Amino acid sequence: MDLNSLILPLLIVLLAVPLFLQARKQKRAMAEQQKLQNSIAPGDRVMTTSGVFGTVVATSDDTIDLELAPGMTTTWVRQAVREKVVTDSAPAAEEIKDEAPAEVEAKVETESKAEVAAPIEQQKTN
Repeated sequence: MDLNSLILPLLIVLLAVPLFLQARKQKRAMAEQQKLQNSIAPGDRVMTTSGVFGTVVATSDDTIDLELAPGMTTTWVRQAVREKVVTDSAPAAEEIKDEAPAEVEAKVETESKAEVAAPIEQQKTN
């Protein structure tokens, strides 16, 4: 058996194995996303694929109603939900009712785990 007869099977193995592993990884990710979308219930805080945060107020088979601000409700397809948002670090509403607005803002800022990205430098064209 010479080297030329081994090249084709070796190439097939080297190309097929990564494709197979990628397909399994993608299938697993799709299953997790489907599980998340099926578990959405009223009261959940979610983020959509476009980056909009809202609280689920109603659900149906294909759609969910998100409250984006008090009194502002919009309807979205379930597939638009990227993830559930956990807000354990935010102070409870009862705790902040009696505090001054400046104290509330300082408290929320110190408890937030969000990071702000550095500004993007844009090149000026003259």
